[in-house]
Amino acid sequence: MAIADAVRRHQQRQKKGAEEELPPAEQAKEDAKAELKDLLPADISMALTAGADWPQLAQQLMALKKAGVDLEQLLPRVGEIAVTVRDQVAANEERVAKEGTGEWERMLRETLPAGPVREAILSSPTWPDIAATMAKLDERGVDVRQILASAHDEGLGVDQAVAKVLAAGEAPTTSRDALLSYGPMTEDLDLPRNLNLDDPGYAIHKQLSISPQENAKYVRLLKEALPGHEREADLAVASRKWPYVAARMASMEGEGKPLAGHLAGLMKDTAWQQGPPSQTGSRVLQAASHVLSHAPGEAPPIARPKVSTAAARSQSSTVGPTKAQAAKGSAPAEAGVAAHRQTGSVAKQGKTK
Repeated sequence: MAIADAVRRHQQRQKKGAEEELPPAEQAKEDAKAELKDLLPADISMALTAGADWPQLAQQLMALKKAGVDLEQLLPRVGEIAVTVRDQVAANEERVAKEGTGEWERMLRETLPAGPVREAILSSPTWPDIAATMAKLDERGVDVRQILASAHDEGLGVDQAVAKVLAAGEAPTTSRDALLSYGPMTEDLDLPRNLNLDDPGYAIHKQLSISPQENAKYVRLLKEALPGHEREADLAVASRKWPYVAARMASMEGEGKPLAGHLAGLMKDTAWQQGPPSQTGSRVLQAASHVLSHAPGEAPPIARPKVSTAAARSQSSTVGPTKAQAAKGSAPAEAGVAAHRQTGSVAKQGKTK
C-alpha cells in the first residue's frame, strides 16, 4: 500500500499526470527482489514476493527507482511500518485467542468488503476491545452482524460501522439473564433490562440498588429462618439467583411486610431438603421465594411435578416456554431500577423493543 501510494504521488508530480511505462515484469521481479534483500526483514520480503500482486509491485518499485526515488530510504521506513503492524497483529491474535473473541474477526471479514480501513481496524491495538464489545452485545441479543451490514448498506466506512456497533452497546438492551428470569421467582418483580447475574454482587448493589447493609440483613434473616441449616442457607446465598430473593425482600420491606414471618414457612414445608445435594441452594431459594409470595403461614406446599421417564425420552430436548413464562410475556422492566424504588408491575411499564 505504501509503495503504491508512492507511485501515485510520483505520477501526480509528472506533467499532466502522465503514467510512465513500467519495466518488463520478469526483469523487474529479479531486480526488485535483489533490492528487498538487505532493506526489509526476511519475513516481510517473503510475504511481498509470495503475494499474487508481486509482479505489479516489482514493476512499481523499479519504476520508482528509475524516477530517482531512493529505495534505501523508502523501503526501510516501509519495513518499520510492516514490522509494527506484524507485531500488533500477533499481539491481537494472542489476546483474542485468550479471550475467545476470534469469531468476530471472521464475522467482520464476511460482512464487510476488503479494504485498507477494515485491515487497519483488525490490526489496531483497539481491535481486541472492539471484538470483546461485539461479543458482549451478542450475548445481550444485539444483532452485531446486521448493524455492520446495514452500516455498509448506508455507505458508511468500516470505522463508522464499528462506531455504530459500539454505540449500540450504550443503548438499553435486554440481557440474557433478564430474558431467562421470568417465572415464579420473579413474579411481580421489576428487574433491570440489563440484569447480569454473572456478578451477583454487582447485580444486587448496582442494578437492584440494594446496599451491602440491606443485603447482609436479608442474608441474616434467611439464616435465622433455617436454624441448624446454615450450610443450606450459605448455598442459597451463594447461588446465582440469590439477587431474585434479595430483590423480593427489598420490595416487601419497602411495603412494610414482616419478612421474618414469611420466612418462618421454610421450616413448615421442608420439601427443599429433598433432592440432589448439588441443587440444594436452588431449592432453598425457590422455597424462600414461594413463602415470601404468600401471607405468613398460608403458603401451600410447593408442587412437585411428576416426570415420566419414558415420555421424557420420547420428546425433543428442546422445550418451549412454560405457561407462567408465556403469561408473563417478554416486556422487561426499565433498566437499572430496583423493585423497591418504583411501583407497578412489568406489564405497566409498556413494551420495549
